[in-house]
Order: sequence, then structure tokens, then C-alpha cells
Amino acid sequence: MQVRTRSDAETKHLLIRGVLIFIGLALAVIIVLAVLGTGQSAETIISIFSTRFLGTFIEAVPFLLLGSLVSGIIDSFMTAEDITRFVPRNPILATIVGAFLGFAFPVCECGVVPVVRRLFNKGLPMWVGITFLLAAPVINPIVLVSTYVAFGFGPVLIGRIVFTVIVSIGAGLVFALGARPQDVLQPRSLMPVMGGSGEAPLLFVKRKPLLAGLGDAMRSANNEFFEMGRYLIIGSLLAATMQTLISQDVLIALGKGPIVSVIVMQAMAFVLSVCSTVDAFLALSFIGTFTTGSIITFLTFGPMVDIKSTLMFMGVFQKRTVLYLILLPLIMTLLIGVWLNLNVRF
Repeated sequence: MQVRTRSDAETKHLLIRGVLIFIGLALAVIIVLAVLGTGQSAETIISIFSTRFLGTFIEAVPFLLLGSLVSGIIDSFMTAEDITRFVPRNPILATIVGAFLGFAFPVCECGVVPVVRRLFNKGLPMWVGITFLLAAPVINPIVLVSTYVAFGFGPVLIGRIVFTVIVSIGAGLVFALGARPQDVLQPRSLMPVMGGSGEAPLLFVKRKPLLAGLGDAMRSANNEFFEMGRYLIIGSLLAATMQTLISQDVLIALGKGPIVSVIVMQAMAFVLSVCSTVDAFLALSFIGTFTTGSIITFLTFGPMVDIKSTLMFMGVFQKRTVLYLILLPLIMTLLIGVWLNLNVRF
């Protein structure tokens, strides 16, 4: 046990040192590029970058912590038998269930990744997990209430719900029909007794006693938090970098046409990396400047894919899968947004 403890401590130390080196290099590059491009002083650039990095990181950390705690509880108290109870055997029905699992596990995009990986470890079918991964940041009570408060009951709220469900189920069915779990997931995300088959295992594990289970849950949550935290830090750094180097005024100036406005809002959703629990209030500020279709696209695509969540995907999925997880929502939300702008009068 002592050797393993030292190994874990050394690993965390190396991760922290690597992140600090990355921060230093990123900040140096940002300062040079920004000073050359904008003529602002280095102190101003550092201040802007630090504010945006801390804003993104501090906003996301509580939800990552919540997701890690939920992941630890799942690891300790949920068995493979529980998965087989609530997930239908039919792939289409199972995918539909995955789109609404956010009501059982109400986490945003910052916390859904550790939860879905733990569910994979417990035997959740791969395509159901992907549907849940894309849908849960919107289809959960917290986000739906915040959207209602910002926009009321109307086309934005309805469009956000309907199109998130459509896109997430569509992406899940693509993986259900054309991919094997071992080709999609990292080896550590596969359930050992499944052998990567994606089917319900025959071996069921008994639940742990309450006190022992809580201790194991906290240890599991701690490991999950630090592992996913490195991706969150790097993603927040990249988001702050993009926000510092690219002027939002430039993006807004491009957001007038029915097609360009959708593309611009997709880019802003990816770059800004705003948590889905508060993104509706940011989107509200674009009313009158951007088309309604592009705003719905912002509220649909952003929670599914942004800079920080993309980095976190890499801890669960194969690199090719991460690319598909970006392109499928990107293309589908683009088509939906353009169709809304061209065919629907709000």
C-alpha cells in the first residue's frame, strides 16, 4: 500500500508541475501575440487573461466537484444489476432513456464526464452513455429552470429542449448502429467483466455497507476530481486564450445573416465555454443582435461541446471518438439553426 501511495502522490506532483509549466508557456505566448496584435501593455493583457481564466475555472469547479461526488457514489452504491433494471434492451428505447437521465443525475457539462465514465464502468451501454453525455447538460431541472427564468415559456425554451433531445438521440443512435465499445472508449472506461461487449454482464456485485461505501465514494471522488481537473484547467486556459486573442465585437459584427449568425454563435459557444446553468442569461444579451435560430443553436451546441469539455472527453474516449463527438453535434445544430432562420418566423 505504501508503494502505491507514493506512486499516486508522485503522479499528482508531476501533473501539477506540468500544468504550471503549461500555464507559464501559454501566458507568455498570449502576451507576445496580444501585445503585437492590439498594442496593449503586457499588464493589461495579463489582467484580461487572468480574469477570464479564473471566471471560467471558478464557475466550472463546483460542478466538476459535484460530478465527482456523484461518480464516487455511483461507484460505491450502484451495481451492474441496477443498470440492467432501468435501461431497456432495445437500442432505440435505451437511447431515448439516455436523453432524460439528466433528471436522475442533474449535472452540467463540467460534471457529466466523470459521471458517465463511472456509469460505463458499471455496465451502461456505450451509446446510452453518449446520449446522456450530450443531453444531460441541458435536460436537467436546474438548467431548464434557469432557461425559463431568462426567456420564459416560449420558442427558445421549447427549441432548446426539443433540439437537444433530437441531436443527442441522433448521435447516440449513430454510435449504437456503427461502433463497438472497445473502439469508442478508453480501456479504463470499459467495464472489466463486460470485456467491452456493451451487453449486460452476468456477474453482479453486492452493494457495500453504508459507512464503508461512503469512505470508498470519497476516495473515488477525490481521484476522479484530480484526474478530470487537469483537463478542466487546460480547457479553461485555452478558453481564456481564445477570449483574449479574439474580440467578441468582431464575432458579433458577423452575426447578421441566417447562416453566418449560426456559425458565429457556435464558435462563441465553443470558445466562451460558459456553464450550461448560466448560459441562458448570456444568450439573453444577444436578443436583438442575433437571430433566434442562432441563439437556440448557442444554447444547444454549447452545453454539448466546448473547449473544456472537449479536453475532458479525452480522458474517457478514443481520439477519433472525440472528433465525432464534436462533429456530429456541430453539423446537426448547424442544420437546425439555419433551418429555423430560413423557415420559422419567431
